[in-house]
Amino acid sequence: MNAPLIIDRRRVLAGGGALIVSFSLGSGLAQQQDAPAASAPSPPGSLKASPYLDAWIRIDANGVEVFTGKAELGQGFKTAFQQIAAEELDIAFESLKVTTADTRLTANEGYTAGSNSMKDSGTAIQNAAAQVRALLIAEAARRLDLPAESLRTADGAVIAPDGKRLSYGELVAGEMLHVQAQPTSKLKDPATFKVIGRPVPRVDIPAKVTGGEAYVQDMRLPGMLHARVVRPPSYGAELTECDTAAVEKLPGVVKVVRDGNFLAVVAEKEFQSIKAMNALAAAAKWKETASLPKQDDLLNVLTSLPSQDTTIFERSNAAVAAHKTIEATYTRPYQAHGSIGPSCAVAQFVDGAITVWTHTQGVYPDRQGIAEMLRLPPASVRLIHVEGSGCYGHNGADDAAADAALIARALPGRPVRVHWTREQEHAWEPFGPAMVTKLKASLDDNGRIADWNFDVWSNTHSMRPGGAGSMLAAQHMAQPFAVPAPRPLPLPEGGGDRNAIPFYNFPNARVVHHFIAAMPLRISAMRALGAYHNVFSIESFIDELAILAGADPVEFRLKHLDDQRGRDVIEKAAQAFGWKPDQKRPPDRGYGFAFARYKNLAAYCAVASEVEVNRETGRPRLIRAAAAVDSGQVVNPDGLINQIEGAIVQSMSWTLYESVTFDDTRITSIDWQTYPILRFNSVPESIDIHIIDRPGQPFLGSGETGQGPAAASIANAIASATGKRLRNLPLTRKRIKEAIDA
Repeated sequence: MNAPLIIDRRRVLAGGGALIVSFSLGSGLAQQQDAPAASAPSPPGSLKASPYLDAWIRIDANGVEVFTGKAELGQGFKTAFQQIAAEELDIAFESLKVTTADTRLTANEGYTAGSNSMKDSGTAIQNAAAQVRALLIAEAARRLDLPAESLRTADGAVIAPDGKRLSYGELVAGEMLHVQAQPTSKLKDPATFKVIGRPVPRVDIPAKVTGGEAYVQDMRLPGMLHARVVRPPSYGAELTECDTAAVEKLPGVVKVVRDGNFLAVVAEKEFQSIKAMNALAAAAKWKETASLPKQDDLLNVLTSLPSQDTTIFERSNAAVAAHKTIEATYTRPYQAHGSIGPSCAVAQFVDGAITVWTHTQGVYPDRQGIAEMLRLPPASVRLIHVEGSGCYGHNGADDAAADAALIARALPGRPVRVHWTREQEHAWEPFGPAMVTKLKASLDDNGRIADWNFDVWSNTHSMRPGGAGSMLAAQHMAQPFAVPAPRPLPLPEGGGDRNAIPFYNFPNARVVHHFIAAMPLRISAMRALGAYHNVFSIESFIDELAILAGADPVEFRLKHLDDQRGRDVIEKAAQAFGWKPDQKRPPDRGYGFAFARYKNLAAYCAVASEVEVNRETGRPRLIRAAAAVDSGQVVNPDGLINQIEGAIVQSMSWTLYESVTFDDTRITSIDWQTYPILRFNSVPESIDIHIIDRPGQPFLGSGETGQGPAAASIANAIASATGKRLRNLPLTRKRIKEAIDA
């Protein structure tokens, strides 16, 4: 599975010519060589950084292949990109192949993050395909001595008025498509679409539901060895003693690898490696230091740490007077990615070069980190993305890749597979950062929000690789690499301040981001970054203000929103749910509503929820949810529905169950009992998704648009059912019961 793609000369030259993927993978180099003048308009999406058409489309006698630097994580874009290319190239969907992130084959699109894949890579593929089609028509016109306007394309060929066909494979010659993209493309009229906008079954699903080779965890290469790492018991622990003699004599053991505090064992078979890991862990002696803060005082811990304070939004209108005022504080704990499959990677070191198969979300940044760790030139390091079983964000994938690379270097020739344990994943992956938000707002005499103040405290929301210091293996080596200094992510996308600026229209408003450089726990990117908690806070507080104003929560939101597409989404979700002002609720049930535009620049989403609360136990149950989403031009409606359904289910788990626990030394939430997640028996009875399609409009990222609205919608429904407002995540049955009894 997923062996390196080899393109031989015979295949390339077969059939009378080919487009050869010979572009520079370093976008900066490509720009230095042939970049247009600085004042010239740039091509759209990722074409701006990787402007050659053959970075995205390859055609030869065997067919058409599409390339993307983005990593398929289960969001379904591989299918969407195939639809986009099939549409613009007039070629059968089934005949296309899509190749995802690979440092030898694809453009450098950085990380697959921030719901940017459709906006960046989808846009690049759409425009590249349209321009490739135009070049093919022009070449056919030259060969047939006919006006280009008289030709049409269909089924992978250019067709003349008399019916003569020239296949794309026949037309491509030499480096015909090794040209820079133009700033604008003649895209198809959405009214003529045959593939875009249709519910095409996702190409990545069959293997996942039939037990096929779907994930990097499933990889088995010829002669492959199995490795397990013995992690330190806590942050900063030092390995003081380890007698490996007995472990090295165990059946199947090939090697024990030690480099400072990095300790691993390699065996012929997987279970042999597991038994050897347990024996090696028992032989290892560690010196630990208590360094973690008090978990039950997280609010004061975060707000008392030194912070860099920045006012990121300010608006003032002295003519508007404030009267009724309320304040509230909301908190989010550290949360884990909770990937169903613990992190895994396979690496092979041959002739001074290494290949790593990994579920990293950034093959090029990860390559940079591994090259630095192994002190190899980047050209000698190849990373190939293979899907992992679970994760949106920065879990242990990059660390597992570094583990595999370091171990494989010690065993040249044979591929080495590293698979973390559940306990290692929960204890050592980078968590989603804890957050605190403090809000204060006032109403005027007309029941409108007159003044809004929002403060958010958080760490950085990305410590992704780019350098070796972001990887555990490199940190634990005898000559360790320093962890890079944490930095806030800049707006307009932001990190801890993502979605902190209100999307509503308030006459007076002030938003302050308190960036905390100190990181008590290891943290990094988790799906939606700060938007999850910021939207939860804003939309919960909007409900509190609506109650203060005596207004219906949906009408109250519309009263403060000018953006028409946002209004459309709110109205659609309310209609789909059957929302009515002053509606009567069944006993012990509540209704909740919330809205956001992700990052204030991506997809719009509104969610309405019905929640039942057992007043005797405090147990909440999401009965049903209805959502509306506007993500611009829709490519695959089924894929978009998958994303919003997944966002609601994932957010429900975060909101009701998930919290990392720790004492003063160790992470203590190391399994599914100590870190509970949503179980199948708690899945809602129905989730109803309604799409507002915008044909011809730009693609808007949608993978992270639903988490914040879902959380606030559930919280508002719990408040509606119980009459009690809970502001500290997660909203566990214990906290709900305590609020009811208070």
